[in-house]
Amino acid sequence: MKPLTSTREYCTPFFQRTVLLAILFCAAIPSHSAAAENPNLQTPVFYESKLQQIFQEKCLSCHNSKTRKAGLDLSSPESLLKGSESGRIIQAGDADASLLFQMIESAEMPPDEKNHLSKDEVQLLRHWLNAGARFREKVKTAPAVTQHDIIPLLHLRCVACHGGRRKEAGLDLRTKASIVRGGKSGPAVIPGNPSSSLLIKRIHAGEMPPPRKLVSASVKPMQANERELLSQWIALKLPEVESPHSEEETLVTEDDRNFWSFQPPKQPTPPKVQGQGRVRNPIDAFILQQLEPKGLSLSPAASKRTIIRRLYFDLTGLPPKPDEIEQFLNDTDPRAYEKLADRLLASRRYGERWARHWLDAAGYADSEGAQNEDKLRPHMYRYRDYVIQALNEDKPYSRFLIEQIAGDELVDYQSGKITPEVYDCLVATGFLRTAPDRTFANITNFVPDRLEVIADEMDILGSAVLGLTIKCARCHSHKFDPIPQRDYYRLTAVFKEAYDEHDWLKSQGPRTLSYIPKEERDKYNEREQELAAQVQQLKQEIAKLTAQAQKLQIKKLAKSLEEADPQYKQKCDQLQQQIKAVEARRQPQPRIRALWSRGTPSPSYILKRGNYLTPGRPVEPGVPAVLTRQQNPLEVIAQPGQQEPKGGRRLAFARWLTQPAHPLTARVMVNRIWMHHFGRGIVKTPENFGRAGERPTHPELLDWLATEFVRQGWSLKSLHRLMVTSETYRQSSDVSDEALRLDPEGSLFSRMPLKRMEGEVLRDTLLFLSGQLDETPYGPADPVDVRRDGLVTSKASDKGWRRSIYVLQRRTQIPTLLENFDYPQMGPNCIRRGESLVAPQALHLMNDQMIHRLATDFAAKIRSQAGSSQTEQVRQIYRQAFGREAVRKEVSIGVETMNALNQEWLNAYPTTRAEEAARKSLTNYCHAIFNLAEFQYID
Repeated sequence: MKPLTSTREYCTPFFQRTVLLAILFCAAIPSHSAAAENPNLQTPVFYESKLQQIFQEKCLSCHNSKTRKAGLDLSSPESLLKGSESGRIIQAGDADASLLFQMIESAEMPPDEKNHLSKDEVQLLRHWLNAGARFREKVKTAPAVTQHDIIPLLHLRCVACHGGRRKEAGLDLRTKASIVRGGKSGPAVIPGNPSSSLLIKRIHAGEMPPPRKLVSASVKPMQANERELLSQWIALKLPEVESPHSEEETLVTEDDRNFWSFQPPKQPTPPKVQGQGRVRNPIDAFILQQLEPKGLSLSPAASKRTIIRRLYFDLTGLPPKPDEIEQFLNDTDPRAYEKLADRLLASRRYGERWARHWLDAAGYADSEGAQNEDKLRPHMYRYRDYVIQALNEDKPYSRFLIEQIAGDELVDYQSGKITPEVYDCLVATGFLRTAPDRTFANITNFVPDRLEVIADEMDILGSAVLGLTIKCARCHSHKFDPIPQRDYYRLTAVFKEAYDEHDWLKSQGPRTLSYIPKEERDKYNEREQELAAQVQQLKQEIAKLTAQAQKLQIKKLAKSLEEADPQYKQKCDQLQQQIKAVEARRQPQPRIRALWSRGTPSPSYILKRGNYLTPGRPVEPGVPAVLTRQQNPLEVIAQPGQQEPKGGRRLAFARWLTQPAHPLTARVMVNRIWMHHFGRGIVKTPENFGRAGERPTHPELLDWLATEFVRQGWSLKSLHRLMVTSETYRQSSDVSDEALRLDPEGSLFSRMPLKRMEGEVLRDTLLFLSGQLDETPYGPADPVDVRRDGLVTSKASDKGWRRSIYVLQRRTQIPTLLENFDYPQMGPNCIRRGESLVAPQALHLMNDQMIHRLATDFAAKIRSQAGSSQTEQVRQIYRQAFGREAVRKEVSIGVETMNALNQEWLNAYPTTRAEEAARKSLTNYCHAIFNLAEFQYID
């Protein structure tokens, strides 16, 4: 063969044939491979010859025709090919793509280390799969590629431009029929001929998806294996198979449903106890039922001073005033305490106090999180206000939940008539918009980013409402609870009409609704356009003045515009003032951060191991099977009067959730209320009522409260009233040696816990005592100041500072006082706050400038009430800060302390007047009071 003289000769047919023969010859030479090392791999391997025995020995104890753990049966070729709840587990010709091989190679399966496959057995399995997963006997198998492999792929890569919202070039790639129908250029595919199919040509040419649109559409090009999968499907002439229906009983059994928390609660009869004289309501009987066998009873009743302080802080988050305490002490009415409880429950402060507990569980924040920018949510405060108002109105908890889960499906908001009910129902869906969300930017708005938002919302729903750790089932069937992976994706399908990763609205702007009626909206837009035009005209006048001054500057060779035209600056300033005046008249369009159904969603699939790139079986909307015995308990009913269909999946789910016999809904909420009143839940793990959670200390009490809660119309105020009027709540927090020995953790409630102020209660109480609490309710969050050293403080208004619930809750800028006192990071929510005792708490109260100012204001308030008498000042401080009278020794110590401080001021600053030194010493004393344990602990 003559030498090659140019690169062109590399392309000759002769050279290409020569190279091809060389490649084939080299490929035929045996290599030092697993096959060479193991003679068993040099011959064809059939399932029946080796693998069937391996599966019998290592796998069938869990994956047989009866137990079918994770929906998988490995006892026959047919069941092996059928796969698991996740879908197909073997991919003929590709071991690495086979879920079965992935689980075995990673040593995740079998779970018992003693049963792990040997290296030779793993290699044998790999060889069998790579060689085509052959069986000696003919087994009826599904096509290698079906629509369930391709439809999710097209949704992931193509439907953003060729689907429901946009059909560029008239092409819809969501179904087999629409794919075959094609668009303006004709059919997208030719069944049996992938190389001639327009879709394949465009993809291989790099034209689809268009590179310039990748970021704006938040899609990525098809990977090589995905292109091959699509070509295979077309080559097989677009085979379709029916969606397989999982066998319910094989994944969730009756034994699973018999676990205590999965059974509907039944109201037990309150027991008869020996200490009947301590029983004010059935709560006490259930508590005494467990105390008396141990020789214990309730602690003695707390004093009236203690109980009023406890009740005020619990129900309103603020202390009682001295005159309110005296009025209660002198009230001889036998029902004085019950009337006090009713009055506090009717207070607006009740909603502000208890809304915080729900907002913790809901994961409320005024910013998106998930990125360093931590972008603000300017309209989120409306959801916070909705929760406060709903609690103050005593909206039934059932209705409260339905509005938050499906408020948009309850009302017709598209007609343009926004009534108070419509407004509430839309704002309420903010509950489903609280999770960290980075999808406001194109670069962080891809499918995996969207799925993280959905996963966090499912986590919030599971922990806050269901009391279950359902998030585990996103990647695998729950290891402790009977929640198969299938049920997780059924649940996400319920929300897919609004939360569809393939039909997404960015977290800001598009996902907010204007709530002013259309007629008013038109007027608003006209007014805003007029104001914008005025601003533009004024700016043009400034530009004209500047151009004239520049000409004069050149003509006169002046150093500045002002020198060229002495009136230039004055005229510009006047125009700037006019611009500011016009801008002040402009108002942002009022909007609601809401969630709403958008029509027919994309199909839902189980994601194998939670990976969006490996969809498994298709699923329909549904609920955790362990919580129902019905095949499909969701009854979707069209709402009358709606202009457009909204699907109704979430509304059906919300109604299922609030049915009286639901196993978890009432129990979970009752337990949370109990936890906040008594320091710990009847179930100590309020976010986990499953097998890995704590068992209830008083199961009959929990069920009695849950059924009573429902019987009383899901009234939260009635539930509070029941708890706080019990003798159990009204007992002392003092603990006897016997109770400490027999009930060391207080889990039997033999005494009230000694509760410490939460961060919000501490801050609000400091403001209240100092006369700086601005009680203006509702509206946008109060801004915060962030110093260079990281200290974050809320900004004061002319009236002082508002309650902590109204302060901006930015994830990266939590007010330092609240953060030091265990304010939670919302990641994505908080069911139980931690309680720490650390140095930064004391250092903050000792050194913070705001605390110093509040101590000064408190001292001024005390001086105005008690005059210059130090004795009376000490007494007044004790009445207001501790809700009690100071004993003689405390008065004596207080006076001595202020005298010593007074002398120190005079010695340090000889020119200080005596009156000024007295004020400073009183301020120092008040500041010290803020740092005492008795001030920070409620009892």
